[in-house]
Amino acid sequence: MNKKDFSIVFMGTPEFAVHSLATLLKEGYKIPGVVTAPDRPAGRGKKLNQSAVKIFAQEKNLRILQPEKLKDESFVSDLQSLEADLFIVVAFRMLPEIVWNMPPLGTFNLHASLLPQYRGAAPINWAVINGEKRTGVSTFFLEHQIDTGKVIMQKELLISKEDDAGTVHDKLMLMGSELISNTLKAIIDSNVKQTPQSELLTPGEQLKEAPKIFKDDCKIEWNQKSETIYNLIRGLSPYPAAWCTINCGEKEIPLKIFSSQFEISKHDLVPGELLSDGKSYLKVAGSDGLISINSLQLSGKKRLSVVDFLRGFQKFDNCKFG
Repeated sequence: MNKKDFSIVFMGTPEFAVHSLATLLKEGYKIPGVVTAPDRPAGRGKKLNQSAVKIFAQEKNLRILQPEKLKDESFVSDLQSLEADLFIVVAFRMLPEIVWNMPPLGTFNLHASLLPQYRGAAPINWAVINGEKRTGVSTFFLEHQIDTGKVIMQKELLISKEDDAGTVHDKLMLMGSELISNTLKAIIDSNVKQTPQSELLTPGEQLKEAPKIFKDDCKIEWNQKSETIYNLIRGLSPYPAAWCTINCGEKEIPLKIFSSQFEISKHDLVPGELLSDGKSYLKVAGSDGLISINSLQLSGKKRLSVVDFLRGFQKFDNCKFG
């Protein structure tokens, strides 16, 4: 089949998906429709918030579908009328079979992990939180159970100690669009090889999941090891961000921490106790060392470097992080 005659419906919502859609358009594929999340009220003014994919699709004059329910008869009818050869899903909702089984060549998904590891909603965050040294992207055809379909292609990315969820996200976003392009070429050339995910596990390898992250998952427990705390902070940065409270006497203020460093060292401090010169550094005791805070944000305030923070918050008598 000629690439110019190949018709694709693209499904996605966040910025991570936009680069893949842009790549498909740049390479000349026909996109008769884009499916994304409905507009949602957000912020204090409850202004309707449009997804990153919708904003991009509008700029490119693409037809946009925003179903509340994916089994809705009118939505299913609209999809059928597009007569697409294939659906591609990047960071979207779980699809019902009536949708993913519709196109003649099926539906494939781009997932931001090396499947079968880190199935779920937040694979990038959990890989960094768990201190993984590698991750990657996978394409696979959808089946009934989420993130379990046979893998078409994968590409690996090394994670450095300096990476956070944000930098890994950006690298995988670029890598993922390239993998989608390669996967499409294989499908068009009828050269697709599918590998059951069970065959990608090494003997004795334990499966790790990547469930949706909630507020309690982001709470820093200062009695943990310093590297564990460091990985939690970078694994949640820049969003949704690790948090704790600063307690000074009767006053308890929530704050978020975005970047840090850690050092393993013996100390006599209670976990959460602070060390600072009031000017250039702020360190927090963990169970086996110290966490140096680089940037943070008090509740209701803007994000600050530790130097700017200390300029306005210098009294640490009887204060600790909780």
